[in-house]
Amino acid sequence: MNDFKYLKELSKQYPNISAASAEIINLQAILNLPKGTEHFVSDLHGEYEKFSHILRNGSGAIRGKIDDQFGNILSIKEKKNLASVIYYPEQKMDLMEEDLSEEELDSWYRTTLIRLILMAKLAASKYTRSKVRKAMPPVFAYIMEELITEHGMLDKDEYFDQIIETILKTGQVRELIAALGHLIQRLTIDHLHVIGDIYDRGPGAHRIMDCLMDYHSLDIQWGNHDILWMGAASGHGACIANVVRISARYNNLDTLENGYGINLIPLARFALDCYKDDPCELFTISGDVQEEDVRELDLNKKMHKAIAVIQFKLEGRLIRRRPDFAMEERLLLDKIDYEKGTICIRGKKYPLKDTHFPTIDPKDPYRLTKEEEYVMEHLITSFKYCAHLQEHVRFLFSKGSMYLTYNDMVLYHGCVPLNADGSFRQVKINGKKYAGKALCDVLEHHARQGYFEQENSPKKKYGQDIMWYIWSNENSPVYGKDKMATFERYFVDDPVLKKETKDYYYQLIEEEAVLYQILEEFDADGVKGHVVNGHMPVAVKDGESPIKCKGKLFIIDGGFSKAYQKKTGIAGYTLVSNSYGIKLVAHEPFKSRDFVIREETDIHSDTVLSKKVIRRKRVGDTDNGKRIKESIKDLGCLVTAYRKGEISERI
Repeated sequence: MNDFKYLKELSKQYPNISAASAEIINLQAILNLPKGTEHFVSDLHGEYEKFSHILRNGSGAIRGKIDDQFGNILSIKEKKNLASVIYYPEQKMDLMEEDLSEEELDSWYRTTLIRLILMAKLAASKYTRSKVRKAMPPVFAYIMEELITEHGMLDKDEYFDQIIETILKTGQVRELIAALGHLIQRLTIDHLHVIGDIYDRGPGAHRIMDCLMDYHSLDIQWGNHDILWMGAASGHGACIANVVRISARYNNLDTLENGYGINLIPLARFALDCYKDDPCELFTISGDVQEEDVRELDLNKKMHKAIAVIQFKLEGRLIRRRPDFAMEERLLLDKIDYEKGTICIRGKKYPLKDTHFPTIDPKDPYRLTKEEEYVMEHLITSFKYCAHLQEHVRFLFSKGSMYLTYNDMVLYHGCVPLNADGSFRQVKINGKKYAGKALCDVLEHHARQGYFEQENSPKKKYGQDIMWYIWSNENSPVYGKDKMATFERYFVDDPVLKKETKDYYYQLIEEEAVLYQILEEFDADGVKGHVVNGHMPVAVKDGESPIKCKGKLFIIDGGFSKAYQKKTGIAGYTLVSNSYGIKLVAHEPFKSRDFVIREETDIHSDTVLSKKVIRRKRVGDTDNGKRIKESIKDLGCLVTAYRKGEISERI
């Protein structure tokens, strides 16, 4: 009965045998097209300029297409010029107009337009005409389709040439070149995977989010830094304090103030008043300080310390109200001897590097002062009612998840919590035990409740606390360390206490049995499948490899963030999966967009791994192919129902 009702609904869209059969033919043809190119990036950490460039060049995919199309026909210089036009068409044209005479410019426009048409034709070759048309800007869709379709047809050379001449005469060449450049970018990458940590450290996370919201096809696997911002946007005090502290630490308060309009004035006033005679030397900026920032450095340090102390208080209160989180060891403010300036951790006393805590009451160390309460009330209001931030966070919930299985690739930011023997670790959440995929699912469920449930409801409050748990708990799949030693890094000069021990996952991922177990747990093929994750910067300079378990797993956090590049020795990994196989690419630091445009230089990238398939992958081999096959099957049933007279045709 249900099947029949479904077929009746389907008949509204395909009212007769001809319509249903035509769609079957169309879908069957799509199955035989080459698989679209997937692009994997991770740990962007606010580095907008570099991210934008890698998105534009498809991690070298566009350069490869230029080589495929033109081979030795074009010189290296001509190829570089064409690449820069595709990446930054508007800006490159501005530069060419400055450098060339009118006659030279006319010739350059003509030549570039033809080369772009050829590139667009190549990029469009693996898609249906319908899909290509949808990717075109409506104002130029007809003419672009004509140019791509008709170029090279012997009996239409004059027709093609006349179109080019008319474009030049009507002054539309700039607009068309820009449209073609953006079309090539779009068609080169069919789908983007962002494997976590868009936020923190770099200055442009809000710009990255704006860019992602305009992208044609993507998914996001949340990182712990993303979850932290999502919790902050929900109005959770401990998450907000962490966000502000990290922003202060990395000299990134502009993202909060200018990117999102978060009001930091109450915090600044409080910090100046409370810590006016405190040099706050432990709270210096991590990374380079620009000359224009030197004057604000003293204020930054005071704000940094002020919000750090607030954070430790709020986290302590949270840990006390959620004993099921099992984080009592992170209650540290009550372990301080404020007279002697020492702290007792696991039975051993350590001297504190900073003993000035004017807002902490030793008898009740986790209580906020009235002034701290005032600061937090203003911050919570600013975060909750920032329209731009809420728009971004809703997008993260809409397009994101804790993990994703896509074309036999299991994608997650951090890890799958494991025991020493390689089994999935049982973790108690809200009174029940979960492991593996189920653990990720339940944490995601509570996180969504933390944002979307009614204000002040128990489910919302628990979900908000869970977002902080996901950010920092040892059992969190997106964190994967035994503790977050923030307090120890600031106040205790002991390397053992500062050490954050990684989950057993990172010791065991070279074992095939463990990888097969993970792939099967997340519904991927154990033989054909791969795992892709980020989170842990790969120390390339020390000989560490991003390729684990004989190429079954890739860790693609290679240092997008400048803060990590000294450790990694490179500036990030990206992964490209197309119909021919998988390519892992390592990137050198990105100088600037202007440098790329003017000097026609790209990010220097090295292919670390090129894994080719024996048979070129088609759409039919993908998850989308499975869905298309189901549609073909359903349409076949509809045709049968028409022929049997079970459903009447409408002509």
